[in-house]
Amino acid sequence: MSEPILLNGRWEHAAEEKTFQSVNPTTGEPLPYEFPVSPLDIVEAMIQAGAQAAAELRDTSLEARAAFLKDFADRLEANREAIVSAAYTETALSASPRLQGELDRTVNQLRQAAWAVEDRSWVTATIDTANNIRSMFGPLGGPVVVFGPNNFPLAFNGASGGDFAAAIASGNPVIAKANPSHAHTTRLLAQAALESIQATGVPRATVQMLYRTAPENGLRLVSHPAIGATAFTGSKAGLNLKRAADAAGKPIYLELSSVNPVFILAGALDERLESIADALYASCTLGAGQFCTNPGLVFLLASDASERFIEQAGARFDSTEGGILLSEYGPESMAEAVQTWEAAGASRITGGARVPGERFRFQNTLYRVSAQTFMAYPSELQTEAFGAASLVIVADSEAELVQAIGSLEGNLTGSIYSHTGSVDDALYDAIEPALRGKVGRLLNDKMPTGVTVSPAMNHGGPFPSTGHPGFTAVGIPASLHRFAALYSYDNVRPHRLPPELQDRNPTGTMWRYIDRAWTQSDVG
Repeated sequence: MSEPILLNGRWEHAAEEKTFQSVNPTTGEPLPYEFPVSPLDIVEAMIQAGAQAAAELRDTSLEARAAFLKDFADRLEANREAIVSAAYTETALSASPRLQGELDRTVNQLRQAAWAVEDRSWVTATIDTANNIRSMFGPLGGPVVVFGPNNFPLAFNGASGGDFAAAIASGNPVIAKANPSHAHTTRLLAQAALESIQATGVPRATVQMLYRTAPENGLRLVSHPAIGATAFTGSKAGLNLKRAADAAGKPIYLELSSVNPVFILAGALDERLESIADALYASCTLGAGQFCTNPGLVFLLASDASERFIEQAGARFDSTEGGILLSEYGPESMAEAVQTWEAAGASRITGGARVPGERFRFQNTLYRVSAQTFMAYPSELQTEAFGAASLVIVADSEAELVQAIGSLEGNLTGSIYSHTGSVDDALYDAIEPALRGKVGRLLNDKMPTGVTVSPAMNHGGPFPSTGHPGFTAVGIPASLHRFAALYSYDNVRPHRLPPELQDRNPTGTMWRYIDRAWTQSDVG
């Protein structure tokens, strides 16, 4: 019998179209659990239960909502060993420190989300006393669908990750779509969520979970009239979901593809060539390169130092065998990306082939191409190789280096390595304004891997890195606004206003924007 889905507060062995199994990447063998592919009527049942839960959450106290997030975080910690073990078996990501650290991050996100609920400042209560108009952010009024990726089985999981935490904190129930690569891990996370629902008294369909459904059902799910919004982390396949959601006028937040350009200026190479080569190798091969912030493009100025850097970076890439990829499609996808680079004129420095054997592995890969060729074939040479692979672009002049930035697509990050003194200042000042509009997060003297859960973090960027440059998937409270509607109250009597918009500050500490000034004071 296949594993049950979480439907309206119960584990249900519901109707299924067929089943599938996760695969152990270290052996290539299917794992013992079977999971259902749910038909449309099950999807519809989840939507209806989620819509009812959205209505019930409006009458659920903020204290209960925060208690759910904190209790869930506690349960994940209490079940750490089983969750990490399951995630390791399904992904081959190192149990320690990688998955242990990822669970810590997941717990931290949930607790930060609980704090935001209790603090209330995230609602951006705005009061115009002269016109007696008041506004604040509130829930969408429908469930949020969260599609989790394969490379972060905990911190971005549809049943536990950052999108999940932000949706719950802003007052919306969640329909979690498990990633098939780690379905059993998602089952354990959803079980902990159900226990927290039962312990804290929030609506029973606050969290629901299904493993897989047909693509046409997914399109129906994200475009359904009762759905509040969707969050998707994955490949450009998410554009199909976006078309369906956009056609129905439903918000959808996508993380799609990013090659994260790194510019290494001449002064930085003169100062610390070897340490930057070490940093590039470490960043590019971390987690077998399966990070959305993997440094996929490296820009250099033509020089003897740049050639030494390329040689040293290549030697480092060649010094170890490629890591294990998350699924059987990983090596195939890498090979296709490399072939696209080659067809556009890139030449191999090292790697570029699948590692023989049953495990899903691909060689650490480094290619190079001229800036002129990059500008001639920008689309092909920005094909994302989702693994330990990077493409070096060599410009003949500073002007050409800056010109090449115009061919970049939108990215999550962009990095500039520069001299610690003032040697590179003029070129930095030319690169930065051109690069700033192409990326969500700009880094100096730092590789882009690693996304700190900080209120100041932007894990977003211009298309195609995400579907909208104005939002972040990481960073509380900013991430909550993706799943919120703006409520405005015009001349509403004081006793009928939400507590956050009444004259008295309901907590005494929440920040409100009253008559064009941020304050924690009461009105008047």
